[in-house]
Amino acid sequence: MPIEIEYYDFGEMVVNGKKYTRDLIIFRDRIRPDWWRIEGHKLHIDDLKEVLAEKPDILVIGTGYSGVMVVPKETIKYLEGKGIKVIIKTTREAYKIFNELIKEGKNVAGAFHLTC
Repeated sequence: MPIEIEYYDFGEMVVNGKKYTRDLIIFRDRIRPDWWRIEGHKLHIDDLKEVLAEKPDILVIGTGYSGVMVVPKETIKYLEGKGIKVIIKTTREAYKIFNELIKEGKNVAGAFHLTC
């Protein structure tokens, strides 16, 4: 069954009928619930070890409802250096882009901050 994000609002995301209330990473074939970062509102490379191991072509990053989570330039540069295209949007925009890329059959992962 292909992954689809059916709904998102502050602090809540529904993926394939299951409701999540904590940040998560979504791969084409699985979900990593309860994603925790070194600093809650700053994304470090160490927060993305699973993504790097998966080697997606594209990483969609949802920075939260209001876009509070910061993605430092060095994180973006590191990912791009590994051949991963990075798309950074508020989670309200990011989940829609993720869904489109999945439907297009792209090798994509999504890292979503659900609050702030």
